[in-house]
Amino acid sequence: MTLATDDSHQATAALVGLTPVPSDLTAFYWVISEASLPDVDKGYFIHSPSTVAGHFREYGPPLIGGERGALVFASDGGGHLFAIGDSGRVWRSTTASWFDDFEVAAASLQEFLEQLDRRITNQL
Repeated sequence: MTLATDDSHQATAALVGLTPVPSDLTAFYWVISEASLPDVDKGYFIHSPSTVAGHFREYGPPLIGGERGALVFASDGGGHLFAIGDSGRVWRSTTASWFDDFEVAAASLQEFLEQLDRRITNQL
């Protein structure tokens, strides 16, 4: 886990200027810039705000039914993507692709992080 710095705060501000970002993710990025958990299950990676912005510029938002705008902010070691929508729900891609279907993974960013916490605890 990498704590936020002045540079990551600037990257978060730039991301917010690029596209609407759910407040939970903005608050997360104000404290933590990114997290790499390669030893949890097949691996989980919460991307830095600058990486998220670069992916958004390159791929645009994933098309998720019922969400006006979603933002890919994480992935797992199998290549699946995690996106947070304007509803606050976290979605997981069904394949390792930006362009296939997504299914609900958690009702909120907090629930997603709690799920990661349980996975870490279960491995200890």
